[in-house]
Amino acid sequence: MGELIPLLLQGAWITVQVTFFGSLLAIVAAILAALGRRSSWRPLSWFCVAYIELFRGTSLLVQLFWLFFVLPLPPFNLELSAYTVAIVGLGLHIGAYGAEVMRGAIGSVAKGQYEACVALNMPPATRFRRVILPQALLAAIAPGTNLLIELLKNTSLVSLITLSDLSFRARQLDQATFQTLEIFSLTLLLYFVLAQVINFTMRGVERRLGRGRLRGSLS
Repeated sequence: MGELIPLLLQGAWITVQVTFFGSLLAIVAAILAALGRRSSWRPLSWFCVAYIELFRGTSLLVQLFWLFFVLPLPPFNLELSAYTVAIVGLGLHIGAYGAEVMRGAIGSVAKGQYEACVALNMPPATRFRRVILPQALLAAIAPGTNLLIELLKNTSLVSLITLSDLSFRARQLDQATFQTLEIFSLTLLLYFVLAQVINFTMRGVERRLGRGRLRGSLS
């Protein structure tokens, strides 16, 4: 058992990295796509709709295969490492779902908040950054947490593009040692622990945003 844990932790570290950077990309993609879809400029709105529907309407595994195996071929001639493909593929896939969450969250901000910003002659960028976005993020945290945990679980697919993540290491060790019960029980536990880290982190963010909103309402 002792020799299994270091190798599984090596794979878990890759999973953590892919989850972290993929989550950052997903959050940025979700916010930008949500704003783009709400834009009055039709080409931008159509582009964001196309991105959202494409990544929501196709298999994540096929998306990863396309980025890893198709992009290096003509006419694209763009070769990405498995690590980069994992981050980009997972980030854009979850970001497409997150865009609809963010669009709904932005739309849920009370109309009076917009009217107050206009009355204060607040520039649109400042209005969005200081008033609208914090409230939208607070509304989006609960469903967004589910998406980030889903991203974590979806990292198990990146082993199919040769990335040595936690699932890859587990299968590799199972084939070498045949200690199936111990290996996959440890793997299950590691995924559970990582999911709880995401859960507790997002709860902390929610509490902080909630306190900021409370201070704003009392000031």
